[in-house]
This record gives sequence, C-alpha cells and structure tokens, in this order.
Amino acid sequence: MRVAKTGLQPADPPLDTNDPSTPIGAAAAAAVEALTMERRRPFPRPTRRRIITVANQKGGVGKTTTTVNLATALAMHGCRVLCIDLDPQGNASTALGVDHRSGVPSIYEVLLGDRPLDEVIVRSSEADGLYCAPATIDLAGAEIELVSVVARETRLRRAITGLRQDVDYILVDCPPSLGLLTVNALVAAKELLIPIQCEYYALEGLGQLLRNVELVQAHLNPELRLSTIILTMYDSRTRLADQVVHEVKEHFGSRVLGTTIPRNVRIAEAPSYGRSVLTYDPASRGSLSYLAAAREIAERGFEPNGVGL
Repeated sequence: MRVAKTGLQPADPPLDTNDPSTPIGAAAAAAVEALTMERRRPFPRPTRRRIITVANQKGGVGKTTTTVNLATALAMHGCRVLCIDLDPQGNASTALGVDHRSGVPSIYEVLLGDRPLDEVIVRSSEADGLYCAPATIDLAGAEIELVSVVARETRLRRAITGLRQDVDYILVDCPPSLGLLTVNALVAAKELLIPIQCEYYALEGLGQLLRNVELVQAHLNPELRLSTIILTMYDSRTRLADQVVHEVKEHFGSRVLGTTIPRNVRIAEAPSYGRSVLTYDPASRGSLSYLAAAREIAERGFEPNGVGL
C-alpha cells in the first residue's frame, strides 16, 4: 500500500498591509491619509463667543467626559476654549491635567470671593489654546453659602462678563443636580448641551431639567436655548440603544447631533491618566467620535434667536 506524502507545502508569504503596492496596503494608506487630513482641518471659529453649559441632573451620562473631549477637540482645531469645572468632584480638572487640590485658586473663589475669573484660569497641556477654571472640594459647600448671597443665581454670569481672556468657546461642566451651581451655569450660558445615554431610563428626569430651563428662561436668562443633544454610551449590538436614538431624535429633531458616542474602553481609561481620549488614544473610536461631534457643533454654529427650548 502506498502512503501519500504528508509533507507541508511552503506557505505563501503574508500580505504586508503597509506595502502601498498591494490593494490592502493602498486602501490602508488612503484611509490613514484621509484621517490625517480630517484631523488637521481647522474648525470654523464663531463670530461671537459661544457659552455652552453641559447639564443633566442624572449622573453617569457622560457630562464631564463630553465637556472635556469637546473642549480638547475644539482647541486642537484652532479655537480658543475655556472649560469651567463647576462640579465639586473636579473630574474635568483631573481629565485636563489641572491641579485642583484644596487651596488652589479655583472657581469657588470666583463665585463666593469676588475673585476675577482670569486669576484662576490655568492652561491645560492637552492642547494649545485650551484653558481650565478648576474646581476644588471647597465648592462642595458653595450651594449652602450662596443662599445668603445677593444675586446668587448670576454670580457666574458676572464673572464671565468680566473675563478678559480672549476665548471662542466657554464650556461649563455641571454637577449631577439642579441646585444653585447648575442654575448659575444655566443663567451664564446662551446654549444648553444635554448628554443622553443610550440606555434604559435615558429620558428619566429630563422633563424636570427642561422645566427648570423654562423657569430660567422666564425669570433669569431669556437668551438660553437648548441647542444640542448628544447621545452617549451607544452600543450598536443592542436593540435598546437604537430605540433610544430613535425616540430622542423623534422628540428633539435637528438639535440631536448626527454623531453618537460609542461605549469605548479608551474613553473610560483616559481620565485616570489625566488626559482626554483625543490625546490618550487619538485613533480610538471614542476619540474619532468626539472629534466628529465637535466639528458638527462648530460647523452648525448657533443662532441666538433660535426658537424653542
């Protein structure tokens, strides 16, 4: 009986995806070039300063993550940006690599000590043209202390009005509550950006936030408008996420950004290194999504006399 030879035949050499002479290599090179050009293309700068408050009293929806990464993306693409950390936890300050230990000049002194906002602003190493007004733990008692202060709801607006620093955008990161700190942020802003996570209970509590916005519009800041909804923590594998996206877009229409922010481990890891996801892992899905969202916000612009919330 003849036994067939079982010797292994020499394998074909592996395809080199970096070789532009191969179809895969050429496609990869074209994709990298397109991505590089997109990342370098500057954003249009606004004709007037845009003040955007990022708020949602529901915790864990991505307020701070959204504030930090949008601010970084805008600054990376030619805009001058100030991020005001109004959350006593100081997570935005951490993510921007800014010192916010107790005793550091902070937004607390601005709200309660009449210290000029310019004196507490610190340059962030995340991008040229990016600045931060940090929050310290002292801010935790600010809501109680503000109760007896005259014109307590307008303290932040007065501070921003007196700002000498030339910036195109001011993004205000709010605590997960509807207290005096959030009210100050709503009174100071012309635009409201609400992050909504693509999960069950996504719209829970949103009605209360919008009622508070209506009260602020009626009594304290008639210029405030709900300009932007951004959908976060999107998981394309679940039907629920698509359902939430559909419901939010159906209700809020064109105010919902076309870009959704996916669940992405790099987004979660970046703050532990004192970084935004755009500098921590520029090629990650999370980074590219926030970059696209920031470009969308910049290119949309803002009409102060827009209708509706």
